[in-house]
Formats: sequence, structure tokens, C-alpha cells
Amino acid sequence: MDARTKGRSRGLCFFLWAQGAEPQYGGQAVIEGVMMRGPRKTAVAIRKPNGALLVEAEANTSITSRYPFLKLPLLRGVVALFESLILGIRYLTFSANQALDEEEEEEELSTRDLVLTVAFALAMAIGFFVLLPAGAALVLRNYLSIFWQNVVEGLLRMLLFLGYVIAIGRVQDIQRVFQYHGAEHKVINALEAGEDLRVENVRPYPTLHPRCGTSFLLLVLILTIVFFSFIGRGGIAWRLASRLVFLPVVAGIAYELLKFTGRHLDVPWVRVIAAPGLWLQKLTTREPDDGMLEVALAALAAARDDGPPVEPSPEESPSSPS
Repeated sequence: MDARTKGRSRGLCFFLWAQGAEPQYGGQAVIEGVMMRGPRKTAVAIRKPNGALLVEAEANTSITSRYPFLKLPLLRGVVALFESLILGIRYLTFSANQALDEEEEEEELSTRDLVLTVAFALAMAIGFFVLLPAGAALVLRNYLSIFWQNVVEGLLRMLLFLGYVIAIGRVQDIQRVFQYHGAEHKVINALEAGEDLRVENVRPYPTLHPRCGTSFLLLVLILTIVFFSFIGRGGIAWRLASRLVFLPVVAGIAYELLKFTGRHLDVPWVRVIAAPGLWLQKLTTREPDDGMLEVALAALAAARDDGPPVEPSPEESPSSPS
């Protein structure tokens, strides 16, 4: 078996190969495109309505460069979560504007609008997936122990999340986003397998990846069951407040666990931990077409320090996302 075949086998058996020490890349699907983030640069590639490929790249900035203590375990997970959310909304807004082929002079999303959008999205998510299940489980406090209350709360939270994913997955536009999500994973799987990054070589790789944000969210949901079981009884105010206060702690633990599983997938018990997240990704990814793979490859090339330069289409005069 030659080196390329071995690399492709590792990619197809995504839960068998272990990660090396190379810089890690991650990304996100956007509207008709893919955002890729590397150690030093973040790039986005978008397929415009006229078929042109728009590619933008920018240097990474993080609050951890100003406050290095935020790189400590647990803290870095919380920081990464908020920065990823803000970055994701920025590029989603940018891609939506490009997909609609809006005029260049169109007013862009201001910093204030961005903060309000992120705050609203967080409030809705916390209210629906955290506070609602916590309050519902409290109704059973006279019938169940605190442990089983938390089990019911966690299961209800998972059902709400699964129902939400399944519901939005039926929307045609979201299905295309899920296809770009699959393209992003295929390209990163191929990169980490040492593949020559061309569409025909990337195509056989899986649409699932162990470091996906979907797996992270599932880890958070599972860990809330375990973590909140150690918190004593209390009224509705204590129950809801404790969820809000300790949610960043749970997210930090989930982030470290996700990084650990990504590095040690050659260990059988680690593969068991990673398996549910990979199964869940079957709902949030779809098989992409070759055009989508081209977009994901262009985004990765622009995000890599050692990658070939990618020039935007001469038909476009893109402006950087705000």
C-alpha cells in the first residue's frame, strides 16, 4: 500500500487515526461558502450568485494575546467559544450580504449591531436549551432525587437540541449550509491525512470530524448532567442561577475534552467518547458537490501560511467583513 493510499485509509476511518503535532485548522460553513481558521490567519471563500469565487483573509486577533493567562486550561475554552461565536456571526453576515449580491456601499453591520446580535443569540440559546429544561425538571423535585432530576433535565435538553437540529435540517437553504459543513470537514480530514489537496483527492474523505463544534455541543449537554448532579437542592432561583454561573465551567471542560479526544483517537476508550458526537454530525453535515469542495479548498489555501496564494475573481472588488 503506497503512502497516498495509507493516508486515504486513515481519512476514511476517521475514528482510528491520531493527530500529529502539525498546526490545527478549523472552520465553519457560511452562506454559500466556508470560513477556515488557522494558527495565524482566518479566511473565507464564498460562491457569488454569478459563480465567481470571492476569497478574503485576515490576520487572527485574540484577547489571549493581550491577556496570556486566558490561555490556561478551562479559561481558553470559554474564550474560544465566545470568539468563535463572534467571528462566526461576522462571517455569516458577510456571506449573507454577498449571497444576496448587495451593493458595495450597503451599510455594514456595526460593532454595536454585532454585539446586540451575539447577545440576543446567546440569550435565546441559554433560555431555550438551559433555563427551560432546568425549570421543567424542577417540577419533579417532589418525586425524584436531585440526581434523577438532573438526568431528566439533561435528557430534555438533548431532545430540544436534537429537535432543533432536525427541524432546521429540513430547510433547503440550511441543507446547503450543511453541505458546505461537510465540505469543510472533508478538506480538513484530507489535510490532516497528508493528502494532496485537490478536489478528486478530497472527495473520498468523510464529512465527519472529531473536533467539530457539533461534538462540542453534545459534550456540553452530556457534561451538564454530570456536573449539575453535584450541585445541591434549591429553589427555582438557585437552580436557574447555578446553570448560568457554571455553564462557562462546563464549556471549558468540554473544550479540553474535545481537544484531548482529537489528539488520542487511537485509544479505544477515547473513540467511545468521541462516537456520539460523530453520530450527531450526520445530522449537521451533508455530502457536498465538487463546487463546494473547491470553495472549501480555496478557504483553506488562503488560511494557510504555507498554502498557495488565492486571488479573488477579477470580476469582484471585495471589501473585508466588518
